[in-house]
Amino acid sequence: MLEFISLIRPCCYYVTNQTFPKPLKAQEETDCLIKCKQGDVDAKNMLIERNLRLVAHVVKKFNTPNRDMDDLISIGTIGLIKAINSYDVDKGTRLATYASRCIENEILMMLRNERKFIKEVSLQEPIGVDKEGNEISLMDVFEGHDDSIIDQVDLTMKIRDLYEKIKCTLKKREKLVLELRYGLNDRPEKTQREIAHMLGISRSYVSRIEKKALAKLKKELHQE
Repeated sequence: MLEFISLIRPCCYYVTNQTFPKPLKAQEETDCLIKCKQGDVDAKNMLIERNLRLVAHVVKKFNTPNRDMDDLISIGTIGLIKAINSYDVDKGTRLATYASRCIENEILMMLRNERKFIKEVSLQEPIGVDKEGNEISLMDVFEGHDDSIIDQVDLTMKIRDLYEKIKCTLKKREKLVLELRYGLNDRPEKTQREIAHMLGISRSYVSRIEKKALAKLKKELHQE
């Protein structure tokens, strides 16, 4: 956490002035990653600092006039640090690719938590008074009806969360297979055999893609 705090100010400075440390060359990055796994703090800080440009690039996708850029930078930097801590050189994925997903996931998680908080607060906000002059809130209205209304609100939030996970977690082919199998994004549901024919691959391969994609989503959802 101390390393995170110490890097927030320089990161915000780089973003404000549009000047960033140059990314490490491939061999330099590999050397730093090896040293980092061995507990070299300087190597770890070097990896973080040289990837701040990546944080700023991802953050720009979420920046709005009403959003504090420093907050997004802070959250994005947390995602970068988590990426460096958990990155596995042997997996073959480039650090920048892996870190981009981690940074984006960290920001998305923050935005989802904000929305949940806003919804919780808004349910308690007064919306009027009853016949006796007592204030009533939206939650009072919900409680006066069947629990299915609240269940529907909860389901809607979970569906939105799932679509966000599909978008930021799955590869293009994994996403397509799930959309076709389960009729997502207004696509008609199809069997594994039909999908295999469409994509020109075997049915067993479609099955493996589907299982892998579902496992990824399950892992992501259980991390929250």
